[in-house]
Amino acid sequence: MTQFRIGIDVGGTFTDLVAIDRTGATVFAKSPSTPEDQSLGVLAGLDELARRLGLGLREMLTRTERIVHGTTVATNALLERKGAKVALLTTEGHRDVLEMREGLKDDRYDLRSSPPEPLVPRSLRIGVRERLRADGSVAIPLDEASLAEAVARVRASGATSVAVCYLHAYRNPAHEIATVERLARELPDLFVSRSSDVLPQIKEYERVSTTVVNAYVGPAVQRYLTNLERRLREAGLAGALFIILSHGGMAPVEEAGRLAAATVLSGPAGGVAGARRCAAMLGIPDLIPFDVGGTSTDISLIVDGQAALSGARGLAGELIALRSLDIASVAAGGGSLGSFENERFQVGPESAGAVPGPACYGQGGTQPAVTDANLLLGYLDADTFLGGRKRLDLAAAEAAVDALAPRLGLSRDETALGIHRLINLKMADGIRLMTLRRGVDPRRFALLSFGGAAGLHAVEVARELEIPRVIVPTVASVLSAWGMLASDLRYEVSRTHVGERAAVDEDGFRAIFSDLEAQATARLREWFDGPLRVERSAEMRYGEQVFEVDVALDELAWNAPALVARVHEQFHARHEELFTYASRDQEVVFVNARVAVVGTVAVPPVQAAALSPSLAAPIAERRAYFGGWRAVPVYRIEGLAPGMTITGPAIVEAETTTVIAGAGDVVTVDQHGWLDVRLRRGSAADG
Repeated sequence: MTQFRIGIDVGGTFTDLVAIDRTGATVFAKSPSTPEDQSLGVLAGLDELARRLGLGLREMLTRTERIVHGTTVATNALLERKGAKVALLTTEGHRDVLEMREGLKDDRYDLRSSPPEPLVPRSLRIGVRERLRADGSVAIPLDEASLAEAVARVRASGATSVAVCYLHAYRNPAHEIATVERLARELPDLFVSRSSDVLPQIKEYERVSTTVVNAYVGPAVQRYLTNLERRLREAGLAGALFIILSHGGMAPVEEAGRLAAATVLSGPAGGVAGARRCAAMLGIPDLIPFDVGGTSTDISLIVDGQAALSGARGLAGELIALRSLDIASVAAGGGSLGSFENERFQVGPESAGAVPGPACYGQGGTQPAVTDANLLLGYLDADTFLGGRKRLDLAAAEAAVDALAPRLGLSRDETALGIHRLINLKMADGIRLMTLRRGVDPRRFALLSFGGAAGLHAVEVARELEIPRVIVPTVASVLSAWGMLASDLRYEVSRTHVGERAAVDEDGFRAIFSDLEAQATARLREWFDGPLRVERSAEMRYGEQVFEVDVALDELAWNAPALVARVHEQFHARHEELFTYASRDQEVVFVNARVAVVGTVAVPPVQAAALSPSLAAPIAERRAYFGGWRAVPVYRIEGLAPGMTITGPAIVEAETTTVIAGAGDVVTVDQHGWLDVRLRRGSAADG
């Protein structure tokens, strides 16, 4: 019987689902997200997916070998400050590390900004009498009376989760382990997160912040994943359930529940995985993944076919020092609301979300959203939205825009156009943050457009940045879910070893990485019996520097002589690449060793066809705004064959997304049925 792999991505407005069989045949579906309980939207989406496959839900699930899921439970808990009530047990005298934040703030030049509110109030930050030295030796033994008092305070506080972070526990976790064991005996119902398990490496604030975030979102993530797995098993799932983590790899439910902070970029990570696969399929090594959903736009970079990882990501003002894909999120999406506040016309960051959604959804929304503006400008068809399963309410969209227009002194059409252009500029600024501000020229990249709303904006955003080419896959609206099925399993471990070059000899250096590789391999083998590969890296700095540079070591011959000298030369080269200079006469400090063991998963084939050049024929015309109101040809993507071309202005519709191309833009259908848009030269104002 046909076996399926299913990818599921829960977004702010819709839950996307993709099923692929072993031949590469792909079917996808969308279902409204259910923020109150995401599993309800997941099950409803699976039911719709089964219907499209011509199967019952139970039959589909019994024939499913793997479900890969991206969840926003941790993201929402952190953004909305709806996580657990957390108590922090830390070394006596260090309870304010969480608040001091190394003296840094998001905008160091804003002298009037208020300090961020810690996730753990001071009354729940409890000092325990114990102390380790920097080398891990015991200066003050763990005081049982002090620990007993701390546990009693946790019990009385009503906390539902505990973070344990002692000084230098990355060197010696004994005190943390003893504390967790006591908490498990006396308060067995609490979620407990210890720093030596979550982030066993140097830098106290990073460890405390990450451990606290893990404790804050952990109960909600663990509860959701446990309930989801139970419901899927009851519905007939026989295969494995994996969760995408922020670093782009996947892990079993138990691991994702333990390391819940690693799921905060779970959904966007699937999009980056999909973008990497697109780069390989298309032979385009440099892509800008541009993912526009209902509430946000996620932007990243694929350079030479690879995505960058970062160890210092933040969300909602909280530092999460776990490795994650380098993704920038902009509060700009189809649900972003237009408003006039403080004599200023703006779009976002407020969003209509899934409920009530844009006014045209007919669910009670009254403020104009980007989707409402796109409907009024003729870019969307009220009758064919979601394949005709949901009819958009044009009158409600008009009423919402009409309520804003007089405040701006503009007409209805001018207001809708203003909303559309402002959101395009906001999205373009997000790409500038990922490219120009890092010294990267966006003009040498192609823009990969995906997410349900991206096609409505990608071409004009690209034109704003002088990006010459836009790629729109047929799976664009569900590419994050599709990309999850190309993700590998991944388990990362790290170890701090602060020392100068002379302090780390060849054999010692190899031994550090060998131990980490054995540890990670043993853990991954509990989940996976397929082929493995090992990725090694080191975080290093010059002696007088404060922050480290992450240096990939995969290209080094590991058993070659003078290994340490070669590692330091890699560091000098990487430093010069990032900062335009290297100081080869300065001491080099080796701070953290890191090993990732990756379980390589077979990727389903992608079906392709021979090209047959011809002009595409439109199915209709629609009045739409392209530098002025005009009759614009409309094409259905299902009716386009590989090799066909379209010259803009044009609207290309699919069931779950719409793509607009401007006058003079040339759209070619490639061998996969994907749209390859070559932009004309000129400004966005040219229509």
